[in-house]
Amino acid sequence: MSDRSPGRTAIAALAADLVCVVVFCTVGRSSHAEALTPSGVAETSWPFLIGAGAGWLVSRGWRRPPALLPTGVTVWVATIVVGMLLRKATSAGTAPSFIVVASLSTAVLLLGWRAVIALVRRSRVHHG
Repeated sequence: MSDRSPGRTAIAALAADLVCVVVFCTVGRSSHAEALTPSGVAETSWPFLIGAGAGWLVSRGWRRPPALLPTGVTVWVATIVVGMLLRKATSAGTAPSFIVVASLSTAVLLLGWRAVIALVRRSRVHHG
C-alpha cells in the first residue's frame, strides 16, 4: 500500500477492514446454515461494521492505516466490543463462545493483513 497516495492507502485499508468484517459474518452465517442473502449478511454484519468504523475514528486510522498499532488493534477491539454491545442491545446472540470465536476470527482477519504488509515491508528493507 505504500506506493499509493495517503488518501488512497487509507481508503484501501478501510475497505480491507470492512471486507474482512463481511467475510467473517458471511462465514459465520454459512457455518450455521443461515441464508447467505445480501439482507442476511447485512443483518449480521452491521454491528461489527459500525464497530470497525468506530475503531477507525478512535485510532485515527487514516493516519497509519496499515499499522498494527495503533490502528489494527484499535479497529479489532472496537469491532468486537461495539459489535457485541450493539448485538446485545438488539437482542442478538452474544454467547461467550461466540465472543471468543468472533474475537479470534476477526483478529486473524483484521490484524492478519496488516502483519503481512509489515513482513513484506520489512523484507523489502532488508533485501532492497
